[in-house]
Parts: sequence; C-alpha cells; structure tokens
Amino acid sequence: MTEVPGLDVAGLSAWLADVHPELAGAPLTASVIAGGRSNLTYAIDGARVPLILRRPPLGHVLSSAHDMRREHRVISALADTAVPVPVAVDVVDDTADARITGTVFFVMERAPGEVLARPAQNARYTPEGLRALSVELVEHLADLHAVDPAAVGLEDFGRPDGYLPRQLSTWRRQLDASRSRETPSLEALQNSLTDGMPASGRSGIVHGDFRLDNALVVGGADDPHISAILDWEMATLGDPFVDLGIFALYWDIASLPGGFAGAVPSAVDPAAGYPAFDELVEVYAQRAGTGVPDLRWYRAFAAYKLAVILEGIHFRFQAGDTVGSGFDRMGALVEPLARKGLEVR
Repeated sequence: MTEVPGLDVAGLSAWLADVHPELAGAPLTASVIAGGRSNLTYAIDGARVPLILRRPPLGHVLSSAHDMRREHRVISALADTAVPVPVAVDVVDDTADARITGTVFFVMERAPGEVLARPAQNARYTPEGLRALSVELVEHLADLHAVDPAAVGLEDFGRPDGYLPRQLSTWRRQLDASRSRETPSLEALQNSLTDGMPASGRSGIVHGDFRLDNALVVGGADDPHISAILDWEMATLGDPFVDLGIFALYWDIASLPGGFAGAVPSAVDPAAGYPAFDELVEVYAQRAGTGVPDLRWYRAFAAYKLAVILEGIHFRFQAGDTVGSGFDRMGALVEPLARKGLEVR
C-alpha cells in the first residue's frame, strides 16, 4: 500500500476491472479527502464515473463505530426516498486478501457539489440562498426521520427500544477503549447524562452525525441546494431527536470557546444569512408534523459523543495512526467541549 496511505490503488484497479468492468476506464488515481476525522475517504479518479472509497481509520479500529457494511446498507436503502444520498456501488471484505485496504471498505459514486466547511465559502452565495439552503437541510432531516424503516428494508437496522441507555453505554465503551490520559470534565459529563434521560417516544432512522459539512451543495448564488447527505457511519434506528442535538452542536460550534473555530469545520455564520438554530427547529417541527421537546439533554449528549470521538482521534494521533492534517489539535478540544456539555445540561 505504497501509493496512498491505507489504499493499494493497483489492487483497486484490478478489483474494479474484474468485478465492475462497466466502471473500469483509465488507470485509477486516488487522494485522501480532507475533512473526515473518523473513517478514511478517498477520491478515486480514472473510472468511467468519479468514485469515493470509504474505509476504517488506520489502527485502533473500534468496529461498532467504523462499520462499513452498515454505511453501505443505509445509503443503498435510502436510494429511492426523498433523502438525497450518493449512489452505492459495492461493499467488500478485504481483511483476508489485503489486496486493496486490508479492511472492509465500500465504494460509491461521487455526488456533485462542494462541502461548505469554511466561512470564506459563504461569499459565493447570497444571504437568501444560504437561508434557503439551511431550511432545505433541516427538511431533509425531517424527511429522513419520516422514512418507514421496514419499507426500505431497514427494520432490523437497530433496536429502538432502550436506544438512549444503549447509546450512553456504547460511547462509554468507546471512551474506555481510547483512554490515554485523565479527562475529568468528560467523566463528569458522562456521569451527568444518566440523570434526566428522556423517555424515547418516537423512533426512526437516525443519521448520527447530521451537520452542514456532511452535505454536498450545488447550484448558484441565489439557489444553492443539496445533492447528497454524506457520512452515514453512525446511522441506526433510534430516537430522532439525537440528530437534532448533534445538529445544534455543530450549527453553533464555531462560537464555542477553546479553539473550535477553524479546528472543527463550520461555515455557519449568522452574518452570512444562516438562520438561528431555533428557527431550524421550528422548520423541522412543521415538516415533521410533531412537537420538539426540550433539547438540553440531547445537546449535552451530542457534546459528550463528539468529545469521545475527538478523544479517540487523539488516541490514534498519538499512536501515529491518522492520515491528514489537523489531528494534532483535536485532543485539546475534548475538555472544553465536555465543559460546554455540562453547561448545557
């Protein structure tokens, strides 16, 4: 695997020609797409259509957080719904042969558009355009939560009953598997979440990491719209309001103290035309036809979940198992984020 870290491009070319000859074309090239802090994403060029390959991170792989089969399955299942997703191509277990990644990986077509992750990108769009884009994004979330899992073959994709307690236990295990130092605020936040846990009334397909920079944007200055929602690695069946909690966290993350601006991608800037998150909650409620409860627990849980993810990234960075830039900054964000979660709680 000498051409790009974690991917043998020659092996990928041979596999594509053998298994998907309809997509094979010129010799393939690959590059790591920056932005992802968890699974590795590669842009693949040279096939008949531009492709994306996703694989787990190098080293210290927590299987429940990096399940390629689940991500491929949910994208495939949502193909004919109102939720825009990329076109899935295949999922492959390469752990035994180690010809391509040495892991399970999946391939999908590369949807058009750009990821809005920096405030400077907002200059391409009018304030009216960015407001409309924000409304469309949260409407897609409501549409996702309205999908009947059984109607798309996802009835066994998760266990909605007891979802929130299991989530807390799952992320506690993830933190235990990533421990390399003391994190007192994160421990305090973890302990606080056992109290006042909401009783999950609704259930549906949960994205798990819903935010602006997990969407691809196309269109002109006045009419940008979303071509695809990305990064479904944490999708499951459960309480849809968990998605609103994580969406809220990322919507305002650039304003958090402790060096988040620039370290965690966010183009959201009210001065550029983005609405306040409370307005998006109203849009969600109208689209979904349901009331939205007090989100404080969900917002605190979102801060906890992201802090655990960042601690895992810090662990992998310390072990030399990350690919790309910016990973050295993630560890310093864990405790400030946990303190924010305690404040919201």
